[in-house]
This record gives sequence, C-alpha cells and structure tokens, in this order.
Amino acid sequence: MTRGSSGENAGWRMRGVAVLAVVSALGVQAWAPSVGRAAVPEKTQPGGELTFAVAAEPPSFDGHRETTFAMIHPVAPHYSLLLKFDPDTYPKIVGDLAESWTISRDGVTYTFKIRDGVKWHDGSLLTAKDIKATYDKIAFPPPGVVSVRKASYAALERVEAPDARTVVFRLKWPEASMLANLASPWNFIYKADILAKDPRWYEKNIMGTGPFKFVEYVSGSHWVGKRNEDYFVKGRPYLDGFRALFIRDTAARLAAVRGGRALVEFRGDSPAARDDLVRALGDKIVVQESSWICALTVAINTEKKPFDDPRVRRALSLAVDRWEASRVLPKIAFVKEVGGVLRPGSEYAMPESELIKLAGFWKNIEASRTEARRLLREAGVPDGFKFTFKNRDVAMPYQPVGIYLIDQWRKVGLNVTQVVQETGPYTADLRAGNYETSLDFVCDFMDEPDLQLFKYLSSDKSPANYGRYKDPVLDDLYLKQARATDPAERKKLVWAFERRVLDEMAYQWPTLWWQRIIPHWAKLRGWKITPSHYLNQDLRDVWLAKE
Repeated sequence: MTRGSSGENAGWRMRGVAVLAVVSALGVQAWAPSVGRAAVPEKTQPGGELTFAVAAEPPSFDGHRETTFAMIHPVAPHYSLLLKFDPDTYPKIVGDLAESWTISRDGVTYTFKIRDGVKWHDGSLLTAKDIKATYDKIAFPPPGVVSVRKASYAALERVEAPDARTVVFRLKWPEASMLANLASPWNFIYKADILAKDPRWYEKNIMGTGPFKFVEYVSGSHWVGKRNEDYFVKGRPYLDGFRALFIRDTAARLAAVRGGRALVEFRGDSPAARDDLVRALGDKIVVQESSWICALTVAINTEKKPFDDPRVRRALSLAVDRWEASRVLPKIAFVKEVGGVLRPGSEYAMPESELIKLAGFWKNIEASRTEARRLLREAGVPDGFKFTFKNRDVAMPYQPVGIYLIDQWRKVGLNVTQVVQETGPYTADLRAGNYETSLDFVCDFMDEPDLQLFKYLSSDKSPANYGRYKDPVLDDLYLKQARATDPAERKKLVWAFERRVLDEMAYQWPTLWWQRIIPHWAKLRGWKITPSHYLNQDLRDVWLAKE
C-alpha cells in the first residue's frame, strides 16, 4: 500500500544582482532583484485582489473538454481536484479532496478517503458520488460529450462510491501513470446532480468547491472571482478575490504588467518582454523561469488531398530546419529546444543521436530539402502548390513560429497563405477538420508517455488528435508501452511509436519545445513556477505583500 506525503527541495546561488533559485532536476529558476525578500520566509498578509492578464478567452468553461490555458487560468480557482501536484515538491502528488489513499498490492485497485464537510459553492455537501460522476464523465463520456483525455483512462474498468466518503477506482491492468492521470489539473470535480440533468452544463456554467466563487465573466474584458468563505482549507485563500483581464495584444498585455494594472501573466513571456520589464521596474519585478512541457505542433488534415499522402506530409517536415530555428527563434520567442514527442531530456525522450535519423530532424538541411522536393514531385504536387495554414491569434509563440514555417515551406516551392483566428473559431475548426494545415500545440502537466503520446492515437481514440487519421499500429504500441513494467522495454516501444508518427507516416509533428518565463511584480507572493502552465493555478496560496 502507498500514500502521499510532502517535502521540499530548493537551492540558492548568486547571479549578479539577482538571487537565482534552481531546482536542477526540473530546470526551474527564480530571479529576484534583492537577496532578503526571496531568502527569508515572510508572514502572509491576507486580503486584496490579484489582477492578472490572460492572452485569450476560454472556448468553454469545461476542464474535461478543453486543452488551453485560456480556460484553466481564469476557471481553475473555482474548482477542487481529487489529487494535485505540489508545486514545492513537483512532481510529487498530494491530496486535495482526497484525505488519504491506498493502492492494492496488485496495482489494480485505488481507494480514496474523501475529506468530510466539503461544501459546494451553493452550500450543499460534496460526497463520493460527485467524484465518481466526474471521473465517469472523463473516462466514459456519454454521447455528445467531449472528453479529450479519455484515452488516458483505457486501463480504468469502473469507478465506485461505496459510501459518502469513499471512492474506488478499479483497473483492468496495473497502470504506472494512473495516479498522475488522476491528479490532472483538468480534472475539475463536478456536482453529480448537475451532471445527471445535463452533462454539458459545465461548458457554460460554474459550480465548484474551490477557493474562489464565481462572480462574473464579461467577454472581451474580464473574469472575476471572490473568496470562498467556506473553503475546506482553514485560512485559505489569502486573497479577497481575483480578476483576470483578457488582453489579446502582446504589447498591450506587457504595458498592463509594466503599469501595474496586472501583476502577472501566468502563461509565459518572451525574453524581450522579460528584459523590458526588468529594465523598467528594477527590484519591483521578479522573474521565474523553467523548462516547459509544451511545444507547438503542425497539424495536417489527412482527409484533405494531397495531405492524405504520407510523402507530402513527410516533405512538409523535411523542409523545416529545426536546428536553425533553435538558434534564431529563442531571441524573439519563448521557444528553445529541438525534440520529438516528449520533452527533450525527460526519461523517455528520444536522444539527439536517434532523433537526427528521423525526417525533419536531419542536421543537413540541404539534403533534407532535396528529399522534400523529390517526395513532392513523386506525389504529383506541382511547384508553387498553394495551401492554407491556420494559426491562433495568440502572438507568442504562435506568430513567430508560424511565419518561420511558411518561410521554410517556400524554400521547397510551396505557396502558403496564413489565416489567423481567435481561440474559439481556431479550436472549432481543428475539431471539425475545417483546415488543411494548422499550428496546433501539445502541452502537459507531467513528463509521462501516456500523456504525451495520446494526442497521436487514432482520432476515434483521442479527441485531441486533429489529424483525423486512424492507425491501429499506433494504438497497439500505445497500449503495449502503457503496460510495460520494464523501463528499457517501455522506452523501445515509445521510440517505435515516435518513429511511426514522425518518420514513417509523418502524421503531425512538433516544432520547438518551450522555455517558460514568468516576470511578475515582487508583491505577488506564494506562487511558484512549474514546468507546466496548467499547474498551481487555483491561487489558494497566493498573497499580496503590502507596499
């Protein structure tokens, strides 16, 4: 039997006038303009409203349906999770609504004891049936309900609620990633009675047990939450409330932070924005940095000609010089490393020595583009062929990466028109297949093949796969790697999966992996960066220092 606990691991060293905190295993850094503030624990100061900027608006409010920060940043403070990742000891998992848990010796039964007395924002009591209803919706969504992570729960046989404070997850086979999947920041716990009446109610409405109650959402302007006086963690949250400002324009968003109208933008800023804020605000600003479990990918609609031909898809990848991109784009955007379908340097990531054998990752770009032209001719694609590339109106890093890709494709004789869309229409078109090629993204809350690979499964297995292909070979490899207990054997299966996705079939593929940069006003305390912009966003422990 196992259960969670907590701890801390951090180190400090000087860098010029800044204190640089480094958690070396995660690549996490925090820059503070003075030594005393970061090094000496402070007494928390309750009260105040935190205002932060968000670069886009939520397509819906349903955490089980969406994949974007634009939803999770304003909405997460209203909800609780069964389990959560502790930002101080990431990737350690701790309880949220779960008071304790046990795992059977055979690894197929997870039993959770739920906190007593937790209240919904309407004053009613949360029970185990709410947890069961939530995970039934996530793992076994009813017709017409989208759950983009259902493929991650292939091992789950059923969820039981034998009494008001006990939830049992029964698996078909042991799954090493199951605890991490149960701790997903997207798994907002919903009210069973509401789901029974309308399983899509949460797409447009809010009802949670989180640290903040919903006040209002004004499209194009803001989202407001207020302190939940009945929150189950005594003394939390510290804030009286929060206000998310929706500011699409990058310059306007930066100006809002520089002027103090917003204290932070939690997703990430460019190196140039970081430097601009440090120059303008000096010791009023703190910068936290981390490697990021995030990359932009190129989605290709395999139902559209000529993109139904793997030679054409392979040619699109071969035309792109990722190694040059890793040298030039980090100067203007928060992209950084060349990698495959898993974050470079993580346990199961393909090393560079193997990666450079795959189409699109060759070091000799001229040879790569020569092969791209040959494949296009062989597939009957004429020189100057025109197609449309859709992109999201979130400037960083979508716009610089999109412009780079279009320039690369022109070098092999392709004529590409870019169409930039707001998040809602952009997401709707991807889901509906209303595109030829598009800039997509893959972002996760943990380095885990079950999470990173599921996007590339057959489209009837993974709603997050917008390539619209079905490939039983990939589906079989996914299940085999998920069940593999030997790390070396699992790595072989993961790499075989990766070779088929990126090289043999070139269904869809990553560009560069990101570097997370968060400049924020020094008076914002209690928030710690992680390698995922989906984590640590409930604002429960955040407080504002009085000036």
